[in-house]
Amino acid sequence: MDLKKLQAINPSDYADAADGYRAVSDMADAARNRIDKQITKAMQKANEGEAADAAQKQLARLAQNFHYTRVECGLIGGALNGFSSEITAPRRRLIEALDDAKALSYTVSADGSVVYPAGGENELTGEKIPGGTVTGFNGIYSPGLSPDMTGLHSPNPNRAKAQDIADRIAHALREATEIDDRYSKALEKLKAAPGLTVDTKTWTDVAADADAVSSAAVEYIKHHIPLDKSPVDRKKWWDSLSDEQRDEYKRAFPEILGNLDGIPSVVRDEVNRENLDILIGKLSGESGDRAKTQLDALKSIQQQLQDNVAKQLVDPKEPPMYLLGIGDEGRGRAIVAFGNPDKSKNVSAYVPGLGTALDKDFAEGDVKRAYDTAVDARDIDPNSASVVWLGYDAPQVDLSWNPVTWVHATDVASADTAEKGAPAYNSFMGGLAATNDHKDPHLVAIGHSYGSRLVGAATQKPGGIPGADDIILVGSPGTGVDHAADLGVGKGHVFVGAAENDPVTHVPSRQQAMVGAGGYFVGGPIGAYVYGDIADQGDDDLWFGKDPASEAFDARRFKVSDGPLPVIDGQGLTPAHSNYFNPARDKDPVSAANIAALVANRPDLVTWDTHR
Repeated sequence: MDLKKLQAINPSDYADAADGYRAVSDMADAARNRIDKQITKAMQKANEGEAADAAQKQLARLAQNFHYTRVECGLIGGALNGFSSEITAPRRRLIEALDDAKALSYTVSADGSVVYPAGGENELTGEKIPGGTVTGFNGIYSPGLSPDMTGLHSPNPNRAKAQDIADRIAHALREATEIDDRYSKALEKLKAAPGLTVDTKTWTDVAADADAVSSAAVEYIKHHIPLDKSPVDRKKWWDSLSDEQRDEYKRAFPEILGNLDGIPSVVRDEVNRENLDILIGKLSGESGDRAKTQLDALKSIQQQLQDNVAKQLVDPKEPPMYLLGIGDEGRGRAIVAFGNPDKSKNVSAYVPGLGTALDKDFAEGDVKRAYDTAVDARDIDPNSASVVWLGYDAPQVDLSWNPVTWVHATDVASADTAEKGAPAYNSFMGGLAATNDHKDPHLVAIGHSYGSRLVGAATQKPGGIPGADDIILVGSPGTGVDHAADLGVGKGHVFVGAAENDPVTHVPSRQQAMVGAGGYFVGGPIGAYVYGDIADQGDDDLWFGKDPASEAFDARRFKVSDGPLPVIDGQGLTPAHSNYFNPARDKDPVSAANIAALVANRPDLVTWDTHR
């Protein structure tokens, strides 16, 4: 990047090129959809046998090629738009500096140095002070600052003016060079070899391409996407965009939009399905247990998304599945909804607890809990949706038969991860409130196990949980507060389910655990209960505060099944702890039905229980 190149650049040319790549991306997308939704289905109905199967495989490969083309061209378009936007400012400053030089009849050389004429008078001789040449300062530009400060006080008034112009030129060139270098490197990564086969390795490369574009466009993103604003402000920003602008952001920065609270659910779902392919590709190229665990979970979620589409064709009552968030940071991130949270009047957001991570247990267990809740709530009021929110790193504990593994249960003794995760949950809830089409939606915060501690922490942040009307706590070891009224929604809107045989709802307080410290030091607060250190607690205190099921806490307790006894019934350490959402006859249909009724805003259908 030099003066001549920067002067000649027309930023709109790059924006036009971005439009061209977006057009190619659109055509590839349309072609893929035609293959998937028209040609393939028509062939399935009309043909059978080996030839038909071979044709289907060829069509699937062609669809993948179009999919790859769509994604890569979208990334290229985003990079070109970012360059067009960022290069505009230094080019404008260069042109302004050159115009000022021209107005003063100064000459600007190809290297950016400025030649100025004679001017002023020598006080001794009365002659004009000779002109000269100055070079710009290549450091961070500040008006009036240059390498030769003495020159600024030259009797020739042209010297200081020339130095200012030279400095501005040097600053513009330095900034333009940095921008050009960033985007050139990103675009270089987006080249594909002729005859490329689109396979798992290719999608691994796509993940690197997406990271490269986002890294190159960091300044562009900072100034164009309101990352630091509230969900309400982001919703206003999205609504203000043209269809073309929205399309650009979706294609260029799917990993950002897909996880941005305040963006409509259908948009987040659309781009996150793209993110899912990219993330699967990324993890496929990594080694280690963490990558494999998350990869298995993502593939399971992907299969469920595909199956959900097929089920809706067969059963109109099947709740549509939405992928509202996905990521591999920490122990993994995933937000899955059943029912459109923006169109539904009743929306719940469930926070899972201890032991949860982005693994197959989450993909097949926690996701199913959200599904079961949605199905049962929609039977009561079809205008309902249910979400499972894994937006934090839950404490990990192995609740297996082997007591030796319980030593890690001390991880759940701290409220740190709950406090850290609470702002993210509040942001998500604020996004649900902002994007919901109803004037007064019914939003329900649900915390299970340690997730109830996170919900409790969220209520204590300034303003509480945005939009929350009701709070449901199940399998809770405490919320961090001692009274339901302290949760900010009114004690009559705090609902608690606690199975008598769920040890997590009986974990003793810190003081009580220390009385019989043997069990605590082996298995943390759960170990203290299971080892029988506290045979009779004698009060309503749990590990994280007052027992939510107690009279002292004063929430509304609904009936749940007692559940199997820990260890004795042969189902492991905490079988009752995992049943609250499960409507199966041999699990906890009473609890599941009550939770669904509360989500559907029908407390009159709930079966109530007495306090402990």
